[in-house]
Amino acid sequence: MSMDPNATETTSGIVEIEPPPSSAGILETLGPGLVTGAADDDPSGIATYSQVGAQFGYGLAWTMLFSFPLMVAIQAVAARIGCVTGHGIAHNLRRHYPKWLLRGVISLLLVANVINLGADLGAMGAAVGLLIGGPERLYTVLLGIVCILLETFMSYARYSAALKWATLCLFTYVGVVFTAHVPWGTALHGTFIPQFKFDAAHAMGLVAVLGTTISPYLFFWQAGQEVEELRRRHIKPLCITPRNAGRELSRIRNDTIFGMGVSNLVGLFIIFATAATLHANGVTEIQTSAQAAEALRPVAGVFTFALFAIGIISTGMLAVPVMAGSAAYGVSELFAWRQGLDHKLREAKAFYATIAVATLGGVALNFTSIDPIKALYWSAVINGMLAAPLMAVMMVMAMNPHIMGRLTLPRPMLIVGWIATFVMALATIGFLVI
Repeated sequence: MSMDPNATETTSGIVEIEPPPSSAGILETLGPGLVTGAADDDPSGIATYSQVGAQFGYGLAWTMLFSFPLMVAIQAVAARIGCVTGHGIAHNLRRHYPKWLLRGVISLLLVANVINLGADLGAMGAAVGLLIGGPERLYTVLLGIVCILLETFMSYARYSAALKWATLCLFTYVGVVFTAHVPWGTALHGTFIPQFKFDAAHAMGLVAVLGTTISPYLFFWQAGQEVEELRRRHIKPLCITPRNAGRELSRIRNDTIFGMGVSNLVGLFIIFATAATLHANGVTEIQTSAQAAEALRPVAGVFTFALFAIGIISTGMLAVPVMAGSAAYGVSELFAWRQGLDHKLREAKAFYATIAVATLGGVALNFTSIDPIKALYWSAVINGMLAAPLMAVMMVMAMNPHIMGRLTLPRPMLIVGWIATFVMALATIGFLVI
């Protein structure tokens, strides 16, 4: 017997049928998953998708479909941990696992996030410079300060709403696609019919996509935001109020599927746009998102170039606070500090100080002699080293009844979650070997 799509699981195993939500109701339930997915398309991610499109044309477009269920599964696990326990990932690690594991995870997360913040802020400053001219480093500093001020002084209700609406900026890349004259037959064939050559270039492209779409900072952010949502709506953790499980877990599922779907769709459009313009005109080497935007100017026109550059700035304004916030959640839970964007500055000084230090650390990297491309490479190595082990710990955590009570993972999530972990482990090994 097939299950009604509106059915939800309960702690007793009974299936309850809920009425289909209205379109307005669906929009209201979108939040942590949507913002997390949108933040995954940060300027560093844009650079990766641009390189894949420029180098391989439509040949690796299928990777966005391949990675979608893996992203959904592991992000839903992170969200479920936050919603069920009422605490973030680092807090649960501190309570139930050796302290050396927590310290190692947070150290790697912090280093990777600061490097990524530096790359993203630098790309945003470069994009502003491309559009209006002037000192790129000054723009980088100003953008970093603006992100800190917004995250620190805007109320959580307004800030979360602003982040949700900011996801609309991703659709600038939809506009890029429809100005780039994409051969849709070829593009769709590359999307739905996997093509792969067993050589170093294609293996590196596959690893780059997986490393971009599945990033540890996203786990910490979505789990932390689920905890914030419980507080905002005055709901107790599901381990205390399991009667709310059906409705809340259904919300998490829909939010995560939608958010990761938007993320991968936009990534796919970036591949389409750069394949139709850069690859088609013999441009096959792109190292930064700003380079991708600049390369579009002579081959696709000023309008397409401007849309792409505006997209870099807009997505960066969304991703930078998420990256800094995920670092702050992890560090605050490590030291048992009061944390959360729903607190005012005077109530969670260390939490907001971590956001500021991480962001300014990223800004500072743009004033050093460190090669930003090499820095991104090492960030990817660190993320790869952290992602697979952390995913494995999350899977074990989400199956532990001492942590999750009666709300451990259902079998489908368990299977796909472990597949995602295994695939990420293989990708990490491939990245280090190639």
